[in-house]
Amino acid sequence: MLGDWRDPCVQSLMRLMETQSKATLAKWALDYARAYMLPIYGKDFPGDGRPEAALIAARRWLAGEIRLPEAKGIILNECHAAAREADAHPAAQAAARACGQAASMIHAPTHSLGLYIYGAAAEAYDQLGLDAPPEAYGAFAREECARLEAALHEIAMENEPNPAKLNWNCQ
Repeated sequence: MLGDWRDPCVQSLMRLMETQSKATLAKWALDYARAYMLPIYGKDFPGDGRPEAALIAARRWLAGEIRLPEAKGIILNECHAAAREADAHPAAQAAARACGQAASMIHAPTHSLGLYIYGAAAEAYDQLGLDAPPEAYGAFAREECARLEAALHEIAMENEPNPAKLNWNCQ
């Protein structure tokens, strides 16, 4: 995991998230994970579709096609298992965890912040490797936060009438 919830960028992202509906947050998190996390995971595990299956299950639940226990089962039993099995591949492991957090937001929208925490690690390990100095990882985490916030701004609804109720346990 990378990043610090007290960082001004993360605080800004959290405040923006608080203004959006659960549906908007889901679209943002699932689309971002599909676009940026699955390719990182696929570099080391090209035939393993478990993280993608979790994202699909979350979308299917949002569409009313499956029940929440079925979606959660796929997320927990497939995506998180893929992450546990990727110990020797830190970027892929973090990417799988980011996908799991993005998908898990269907039952707890605050899980979407895990997309930042694990996503920043996945991107940093993928691009910087494992031996960069701590300040390089910190800078990378802030850049990833800014990319996530920009992606949410692109789809954010101004004056959303039904914002998600987010209870940040990190504060």
